[in-house]
Amino acid sequence: MDKPTIKWIGSPNFSSPKGYKIIGIVNHIMEGTLVGTDAWFTNPASKVSSHFGVGKQGEIHQYVDLKNHAWANGSVNNPDWPLLIPGVNPNYYTVSVEHEGKSGDVMPETQYQATLALQRWLIEILGITATKDTIIGHNRIDSVNKSRCPGTGFPWDRLLKDLQGGDNVLKVAVLLYTKEDFWAGYDVAVKNGNCAMFIRPADLSVPAEAQNAETLIVVGGSTTNHPNEVLLSGKDKYETAAAVAKYLG
Repeated sequence: MDKPTIKWIGSPNFSSPKGYKIIGIVNHIMEGTLVGTDAWFTNPASKVSSHFGVGKQGEIHQYVDLKNHAWANGSVNNPDWPLLIPGVNPNYYTVSVEHEGKSGDVMPETQYQATLALQRWLIEILGITATKDTIIGHNRIDSVNKSRCPGTGFPWDRLLKDLQGGDNVLKVAVLLYTKEDFWAGYDVAVKNGNCAMFIRPADLSVPAEAQNAETLIVVGGSTTNHPNEVLLSGKDKYETAAAVAKYLG
């Protein structure tokens, strides 16, 4: 995947690397213009930034180097994102992408194609598999103060489908029983080419993307009855960890 054309703007507002792997892309709405966002993010007094900003005319601006952490996703308030790492600032393991416009705006085609190209490039260089839990909105981290970010006009279904390669299904997916299985599941995902990971919801149902995968590796919990399932589970987290260790070799 070729790198899209990106204009470096630069922001003084960022944190140095903390050693975490990037596991998600967080989409935002600027609630304003690209020019205004450039000015705000380059102002030290604002104490905010994003890695990228995408304009309505297809411009892509970069404010923070990918090796550093932008200040866009740090406030956690009634979240709805199962990949949150407890006690760790989400800025340390996410990339942030702002979009010019107002919440509820329909995204112009030029802007859509630009953010699609950007996020295709990002998932390739960062080793992220596109799922509804790795390509998210700011509202999934802060549903109280950012409930309209990126807003109802954001083309979620189209973007996720295009990032996944159209109608292609996942070859391999990892399904976690709880968030406590994250790091064991992460090692399994790495072994399988950084494949997609999912966490069972409270009702223990299987997300459709996971159920439709060609191979489903289940870490913890009971069988899903997937036709090509690999079950790595035990009666407690220690037996599950042992099953994972045996699988990893």
